[in-house]
Amino acid sequence: MTRGSGAAAPAPEVSVLVPIYNVERYLERCLTSLVGQTYDDFEAICINDGSTDGSRAIIQRFLDADSRFRVIDKENSGYGASMNRGLDAARGRYVAILESDDFFEPDALAVLHEAAEMNQAEVVKANFYLYWSRPEERRELFRVVDEVEAGHVLRPLDDLAVFFRKPSIWSALYRRDFLVDDGIRFLETPGASYQDSGFNFKVWASARRVAFLAAPVLNYRQDNEGSSVNNPGKVFCVCDEYASMEEFVRARGSADERRLLAILQRMKLDSYLWNYDRLAPELRPAFVARAAEEFSGALERGEVDLALFEPAAEADLRAMVADPAAFCVERDAAASAGAAGALRRYLRMGGPALVARVLWFRLFGRSERRIDAQGAAL
Repeated sequence: MTRGSGAAAPAPEVSVLVPIYNVERYLERCLTSLVGQTYDDFEAICINDGSTDGSRAIIQRFLDADSRFRVIDKENSGYGASMNRGLDAARGRYVAILESDDFFEPDALAVLHEAAEMNQAEVVKANFYLYWSRPEERRELFRVVDEVEAGHVLRPLDDLAVFFRKPSIWSALYRRDFLVDDGIRFLETPGASYQDSGFNFKVWASARRVAFLAAPVLNYRQDNEGSSVNNPGKVFCVCDEYASMEEFVRARGSADERRLLAILQRMKLDSYLWNYDRLAPELRPAFVARAAEEFSGALERGEVDLALFEPAAEADLRAMVADPAAFCVERDAAASAGAAGALRRYLRMGGPALVARVLWFRLFGRSERRIDAQGAAL
């Protein structure tokens, strides 16, 4: 059910989607950052995913005080289902996303909207801050937009680095008709597991005009213990998300299909290794076995472009496919020994030649992906 006095008002320019589930500790600051926007032609759609804490009462205070706020109350069914409900309810020409434990900079919507209009962009993408409230308040700039992109309008397929940055769907503005026309929605799996990755990829795969901004527009909270980034239990959710991305590409049948599938395989390796490292040791062998099967099939179909794989990444891919069980043993042993352990592992995997290639690339190479180990722009 959707409620809020703004529901009968004229359609706003921007719809801000705020997915909410048991975030009473942070929600006030999130919603207050919307009230304080210098740009005011927006609606805030709060999607309450069956919260059992005080979140709904906080939402109600904003509903009562500001006609721009609306609420969708639904039974708990996960992040993807919540976001799709929000997309269906949105009335604005543009859509923004604000996670309920994050908060906007005061001029966020103004900056994003101005860039969208000025550049006739389907998407505007901006930088953001990493934010900590404990032990003392601090923030650091996180760049998902680099100097090659900042201030320019690009088609993502003309700059593949865009695909490999940390998914950050909330430091952006999307034209709603673009999302609708290209069928860009969220995969509805339980919990909040990697759905931002799928949405992010579908946007970059489809967009023709993206305006990139160096300005940071959002504070991305790092100290929320309830965040899914700290939950190691969702073993195969990442596999489901990548299967959905591949299905999206194949269903379109575009001239870029082969290129997009190759990008996906390189993205997948990073995501799968990150997921692997979060899993409890006893869950890792089954996950790697499935990953190895997927990569083996992609290699056989010619969907892997090794030019996108740095020497260490190519070695990981080949080792995983060749012997999943040994891959687990070797990776776990190396992880406990730091950088020296990683080099010893590469020595066992490919001898001195592989170690030399890995070291040379780390010192002098430049990846087409242009990212650091955290997924930020170099």
